[in-house]
Order: sequence, then structure tokens, then C-alpha cells
Amino acid sequence: MHIVWFKRDLRVVDHQALHTASQYGPVMPLYIIEPALWSQPDLSYRQYAFLKDCLHDLNQALSLLGQPLIIRVGQAADVLADLIKTHGVRAVWSHQETWNHWTYQRDIIVKKKLNQLHIPWHEPCQNGVIRCLKDRNGWARRWYSTMKQTPFVSPSLQPIKIPSDPLPTPESLGLIDDDCPFRLRGGRQVGLKTLHAFLYERGMHYTKAMSSPVTAFESCSRLSPYFAFGCLSIREAFQQAEQRQQTLNQYPSEQKKLWSSALRSFTGRLRWHCHFIQKLEDQPDIELHNLHKMYDQLRQPPQNTKYLSAWQNAATGFPMIDACMRALKATGWLNFRMRAMLMSFASYHLWLHWREPALFLARLFVDYEPGIHYSQVQMQSGTTGINSIRIYNPIKQSQDQDPEGIFIRQWLPELKDVPNEGIHTPWIYPESMNGYPHPIIDEKKARTTAASQLYGLRKNKAHRSQSQHIVKKHASRRPQRKKPPHASSQQNELPL
Repeated sequence: MHIVWFKRDLRVVDHQALHTASQYGPVMPLYIIEPALWSQPDLSYRQYAFLKDCLHDLNQALSLLGQPLIIRVGQAADVLADLIKTHGVRAVWSHQETWNHWTYQRDIIVKKKLNQLHIPWHEPCQNGVIRCLKDRNGWARRWYSTMKQTPFVSPSLQPIKIPSDPLPTPESLGLIDDDCPFRLRGGRQVGLKTLHAFLYERGMHYTKAMSSPVTAFESCSRLSPYFAFGCLSIREAFQQAEQRQQTLNQYPSEQKKLWSSALRSFTGRLRWHCHFIQKLEDQPDIELHNLHKMYDQLRQPPQNTKYLSAWQNAATGFPMIDACMRALKATGWLNFRMRAMLMSFASYHLWLHWREPALFLARLFVDYEPGIHYSQVQMQSGTTGINSIRIYNPIKQSQDQDPEGIFIRQWLPELKDVPNEGIHTPWIYPESMNGYPHPIIDEKKARTTAASQLYGLRKNKAHRSQSQHIVKKHASRRPQRKKPPHASSQQNELPL
């Protein structure tokens, strides 16, 4: 018997570990609920609720293959050791996992335990993230090669009689209901419907509509939770998008142009998805520490708890910031530009160290993916040393992305009486604010002060030296082009 340990790959289609293990005999499909994991500060009730949906869906799929999912509760190393000794298990299979620091340390313990028991642990990779990568040269080429491979088919499974533990309630894990009334439902079946709706119905204006929260909730793919929990594989989404490209000749030229642009943008972002997770795979401590060490002294504790609380409670006095925070709390999702703006505002305008805001946002994101999350958090905080410093002006973003105040009024109904010309700066109409707070900081002054400190640090020669090492390890690569003899031979690096 072979154990297939499901982690963040809750599907039976394009599942290499399940497909390969089934060729050697009976398979024990296993998911371990780890109470210690769910006590970590980056996890939440809404994520566990989504997980429960996914496990229910996965159990149905496995049952149709011949063997239902087996749930066990406890520490992974102990659970696996007990099953190995009780049922004569020959090997353990699971996809390579690049997740939070706790799971990284957990896998070290599991590996040691399995070595002691002389049980091989097979970990095929998934989604184009490569373990033990020396540098990024050729990474994109290898990613495209992986995406074009034939997905693994679902195998038939032999039935086994092994009891399953009851699924713990969120309360028994210490999780507090965080009130997410508009959370997406989990599971592969919903994920497939969401993918199809995006590729064939909703996605035509994706390229231009993704930035504004007014249009993003409808026009973005909304697939990120299903990728984060592995209900869908990146490869099958990539291949379905490529297949969709082949059908565009039936459309009028303008629609064909819009759809083609949308699909290119979508497949490009599938690659970015893996690109950022690769950063955490290559350097797990970016979850905890600045990527560029010269920023370690930049923002020092103690944090300004007043500012942090106002940001967390959507009470900064800047409508777009507060509307985005309320939308995120209610839905568990927000489009990329607005996520970047929230983090930029916390880091630059409020001058908060990124760690505490990052944990707060992690708990709110149903689609929390540590590799993407911490890479982006550090990019928007200016601590990578290799990315452009982007300090989002929340007033300008509000004017650009929600010019008529549609999104703002949806989530900040207290501003319903503010006229359009003041919806982005409601403090000029104090009689219409209905209790909405005034800005907690001077926006221009805070932005200018932050920029001065960041750019001042970047002028240091030691900063550039360390940045070059970071580029070699983490930056994406543009394809080489032939250059005229007088052109520089230095490779063109493009951090995405």
C-alpha cells in the first residue's frame, strides 16, 4: 500500500502523485488536519471553510474512482508513522509543497521520521516551481515546457477499509468566525465552472478591466483560491486558455482582438503565479525577513498601533483604502492593484513594517498563497532592492479606478450624500460625511517623506552590490535578442 498525502493539490485530475502511486498497488488517499497549522497567525476561519468545501468535493471525486478520502487529525509525522506501522505502507507520495514557514519546518520533521522508518517519500513537482534551482536562467523556458505536457489522468483505485477521523469544527481548532458573507465556495467543480465562465463569458475585457475594483470582481478570473488550494492545476488552466485561443476566428475583429489580449494577459499571469512562488521556494525566509538586508533598520518597532488599527478597521479617512478593506473583509478577495495599494499605503504613508499588515491581509485572503503574498508584500514595501519603488497615491488611485465613486459608495454607504466631485476627498464636504473619519495623515507629506528615505538608501554603493545578487537569484529573464555591436552585452533583467 502507498499513501498519497494530499496537501495544496485537492483534485484527482492532473495529479502526478496519485496517478503514479496507483500503478504500484492500493492507494491510501490521505488528508491530515493539523491543529498546529491552523493556530498559525496567517490562517483563518474563512480559509478553513473554503478547505472544507474542497475536501467534500475531493472525497466525492475519489469515491467515484473507488476509494474515498481518509481524514486524520494530528501532527503529520505522527499520523504517517502510525499508518505506516499499522498498514504496512511501502511509500509516501505527495506533490512538492512551497507554502508557509510552518509547513516548511513540518516537512523537515516528516522527512526525518520517514528516513528513520526507511520509507521513501516521492515528491513530484507541480505547477512549474522547481526545487533546488541555482538561478533563474532558462526558468521561463522550462515553465512553458511543463505547461505543454499532457496532464495526468485520474486513475482507478482499489477500495481499502481504513477508518477516517471526523472533520474538526473550526471552533475546535480555535478559529473565530470572521464574517465573510460573500466568500467564494470551494471545490473543483465550482473552480471548473469559474474557469469556463471566465474563458467564454466574463473575460473579454480582462486586460483593461482588471485594475479597477468596479469591474475586476466580474472581469477577473477569480480563480486564485482554486489554484491556492489546488482544486485546479495551473497546467490545465493554461491549456484550456490556449485551446480557447484557437476558437477566436469566429468572432468579429474587435471582439477577437479583446479576447486575444485577455487570454495572453491571463496565461502571462499564470506564469507570474509560479514565478513568485519560485522566490519563496528558493529563499523560504522572505516570509519573515527583508529580502534586501539593508532595509532591516528602515522601519523599526514599535509599530504605530493607532495607524495600524485605523488601516485594519477601514478608518483611515481615505475612501478607496477603506472601501477596499471592507470589500476584502466581506468577500475574501480583491484585485491585484488594490491589494498593492493597501500594502503600499500601510508601508509608506503609515510607515508600518510589512510583517504585521502582511499577516492581517493573509488571514483575509481566501486565496492566500505565501509565495505570491510575501513577494508582493515586500515589493510594495520597497524592501526587495530590485523592484521600482511604487508609492500609490490613494486619492489618484481613487480618481483613476473609481471616477464616479460606484465602488466607494457600495462599501462606504455613509458617503452616499457626498457629491461626485468630493467622493475621493470627502473632507471638503464635512457636513455630508455622516461620521466617516477625516484622514489620519497628510497624504502628500507622508508620501514625500517615505520616498526620500527609500531613494536615499538606494544611493548607497553597498545597496547596489547586494541587489545584483538578488537579481541573479530571483529576477525573471527576458528572452535574449540580437544587439548591434555597440550595445551592452549585459543580460536584460525584468523583475515581474
